[in-house]
Amino acid sequence: MKKNIGRWFLILSGLISSTGFVNAIPQDDQLTSGYYVVVAAYGEGDEAHAQKYADKINQGGLHAKYGLDATRKLIYVYLAQYTDFNEAIREMEKARQGGGFSDAWVRVIGGSSGGEMASKPAEKSANKKVEDLPADKVVKPAATVYVAIPKPGNDQEVKPTDNSVTASNEAVVVENPKAEPVYLPQTLASTPIFMSLFNEKNGRMVDGEIEVHDTERARLITKVKSNSYLKLPDPKSKSGQLTLVCNAFGYRKVKHEVNFKNTEADTLRPYVDLVGNFYLVKFDLVRFGTGDVSTLENVDFYNESAIMLPESKSELMSLLQMMKENEKYKIMLHGHTNGNSRGAVITMGPSKNFFALTSDVVRGTGSAKELSEARAQVIKDWLISQGVGEDRIQTKGWGGGKMIHDQESVNAKQNVRVEMEILSE
Repeated sequence: MKKNIGRWFLILSGLISSTGFVNAIPQDDQLTSGYYVVVAAYGEGDEAHAQKYADKINQGGLHAKYGLDATRKLIYVYLAQYTDFNEAIREMEKARQGGGFSDAWVRVIGGSSGGEMASKPAEKSANKKVEDLPADKVVKPAATVYVAIPKPGNDQEVKPTDNSVTASNEAVVVENPKAEPVYLPQTLASTPIFMSLFNEKNGRMVDGEIEVHDTERARLITKVKSNSYLKLPDPKSKSGQLTLVCNAFGYRKVKHEVNFKNTEADTLRPYVDLVGNFYLVKFDLVRFGTGDVSTLENVDFYNESAIMLPESKSELMSLLQMMKENEKYKIMLHGHTNGNSRGAVITMGPSKNFFALTSDVVRGTGSAKELSEARAQVIKDWLISQGVGEDRIQTKGWGGGKMIHDQESVNAKQNVRVEMEILSE
C-alpha cells in the first residue's frame, strides 16, 4: 500500500452495491462490537487482497487480521481490537507515529453483526483533541465496475470524460478535505459533509441538487450541489434537525434526516457515516418507473419560440443518459404555456440549430396549444438527433389547459414548462 496518497478511492458503503459480489467471509469472521485500529479497507468481495495485505504486515512480526463490516460492506484490515475507546485511540497514535501506518484510523463497530457506530465514552466528548484522519487506505476491488456519469456540457452524445470510469480496474477519485485535527463530538458546525448521489442499480455517480430544509419550521434554507465537500447552515432551531431532499433528473426523490447538533448519533442510520474528518451521507437513487412524471425544470425557451436556450443542454443530457441507459423506456413529452392566447410562434429553420435564434428561423403565428406542442416536439427532435428511436417518444401540447399558477401571479413563469411522463420501461 502506498503511504500518504492524499486521495482516497470512494468505495464506501453502498457505492459498490451493484457489483454482484457474493460475501465470501464466513459469519464468524465478521467484525463484532469494538474499537478497531484499521490500516486498510477493501470492497466486500475482495477478501484475497485483504488477506494478502494482512500477510504482508505480519511478515514484520505483527498480528494483523481482517474482517467484514456487514452493514458497510467493507473488509477492514486491522492491527488490533479494543473494548476501550481511549486505548484504541492511543494505539492508533502509536501506529501512526512509530509503527509505519501514518494513515491508521479507529473504526467503531456496534452490535453483534457489525456495522453500526457505537457510542463513544462520555469523557471523550468534551474537549479532547483527537486526530481522526480520513481512510486513505480504502482501495478499489479489481473486479468492481464503478462508473461516474460525465458532466454534461454540450449537445453531443454522452462520452467518457475525466470524471468517468470505464474499466474494472479503475476507481473514482475524489479529493479529501484538508485533514485538520477535529474535536469530539463532531457536529455539522465543525465538520464538513459529503453528500454522495449514485444510481443504486449500476453504481454510477449522479449530478444533482440537495434541498436543505429546517425540519422544525418546515422551510427551505438553501440548495447545494451533490458530490462535493461543504458546510451545512445552522437551522438555529431548538432541535437542530435538518431534512435533506435529493433532486436529480430522471430519479425519484430521496429524503434524509440529519441533526446539526448531534450528528454523531446519526451514524446509526444506514445512510450516514463518519469518515475521519467529514460525514458521508449516501443517497441511493432509483430511476423513474412507469407513470412517473417530472418537469424539465432547467429546459427553457426563447420568448414566443420553440427554440431552447443554451443553458438547457445540461438537463437534456440527463434525459438522454436516462433514455440510453434503459432502451425500454418510452416517454411522453407534455408541453404547457402560460395562458391560451394566440400569438407569434418561432420555430427552427433549415440549419436545425436547437439552441440559437439563427437568421433562418421560421416566424409565424399560432395558438398556445400549437406553441406548447412545438416545444415538446423540438425536445423530441433533439433526442432523435442524439440516437434515440423516434418510436420511443410521444408529444402532446396542452397550451394553458393545465396551469399550476394563476397566469398573472409572480410564479406564472412556472406555467411555461415541458413535463416528461414515463409510459413504459
